[in-house]
Amino acid sequence: MNLHEHQGKSLLESFGVPVPEIRVIDKVSLARKAAVEVSEKTGCSIWAVKAQIHAGGRGKGGGVKIAESLDEVEKYAGEILGMQLVTPQTGPKGKKVRKILIEQGIYYSGDYEPAELYMSILLNRAISRNMIMYSPRGGMDIEKVAEETPEQIYTEEIDPKTGILPFQSRRIAFNYGLKGDAFKNMVSFVPKLYNAYIKTDASLLEINPLFKASDNKILVADTKMTIDNNSLYRHPEIAEMRDFHEEDPIEVEADSFGLSYVKLDGNVGCMVNGAGLAMSTMDIIKLSGGEPANFLDVGGSASAKRVEEAFRIILKDPNVKAILVNIFGGIVRCDRVANGIVDAYKNIGEINVPIIVRLQGTNAEPAKKIIDDSGLKVHSAILLKEAAQLVNELLMP
Repeated sequence: MNLHEHQGKSLLESFGVPVPEIRVIDKVSLARKAAVEVSEKTGCSIWAVKAQIHAGGRGKGGGVKIAESLDEVEKYAGEILGMQLVTPQTGPKGKKVRKILIEQGIYYSGDYEPAELYMSILLNRAISRNMIMYSPRGGMDIEKVAEETPEQIYTEEIDPKTGILPFQSRRIAFNYGLKGDAFKNMVSFVPKLYNAYIKTDASLLEINPLFKASDNKILVADTKMTIDNNSLYRHPEIAEMRDFHEEDPIEVEADSFGLSYVKLDGNVGCMVNGAGLAMSTMDIIKLSGGEPANFLDVGGSASAKRVEEAFRIILKDPNVKAILVNIFGGIVRCDRVANGIVDAYKNIGEINVPIIVRLQGTNAEPAKKIIDDSGLKVHSAILLKEAAQLVNELLMP
């Protein structure tokens, strides 16, 4: 589950991670009041006005502006709130801005040169350990830094038995080139950030930029935080932060029926029970000349109701030209699934795309007979190779 910037900063602050003073509003009329509250708390006279959407590159699309007066805060809030913000990560349709963040300006005067750094924490699956990735070149696309100056990318692997150790925090501060109070503040900052990552069951925590202010304070200037969905039962307060407006409405609907669904850009809809089988099915579709239109796992039960809802979800995608149902009958018998498919077909009504059903496992032969005798426009197969051939034939012009 992705979090908005203001949500991530609020969570980090609860773990003692230093963040700028912020206020979140959803009405332009509240902008001036929010800015005054931030100013009274910090003494700042400059504010950042930021669009809150689940996408990076907001500044490039006009979703982040620096205001030097209360009039400008109100003006920029009116320009950003409600806009359809297009960034390199939103696609051409963009995303509607429903909330904005009023934040203290962090480029205040001081005795030292400010600096924009980069830091992220994520799981390195190759070694089964969390990893801190960081660079002294923050505030820009980290992919570009990695491509042009890979020597500027550093990593720290964290032993799960010990957690992050003091020498690692010091090494991070050293590689950033920090000295004096900035060095000490970074050494204090890193373990707090890592603790927040662990305690919230985050799968990604990215700070870009991680800001060294002109008074040597270390601040989270921007954050991208993703929480592991499987852990949300442990964090009801985080689960309540979910913003359904930022998610694909079809994926949200699928989730409400207990279906694991991810929309893709292809032309063959997939309905499968089991994530591994779903991945294999997507591979076989590509090998047969098609492109998978979705990942959809109906789960182990594959009940008639779930099958029906899965069909409805798949058919909402206008790009789908065929549907491949690939069910392995282990816990659930294939004949029961076949009856469910027939019932679902009848309940939905006319389906204008060909359906290929491959059932394997317990009672696969009786299941094929049920499909064949149904009189419906459904093509049955037992072998995955047969199903792939049918997909190829039906997609041929």
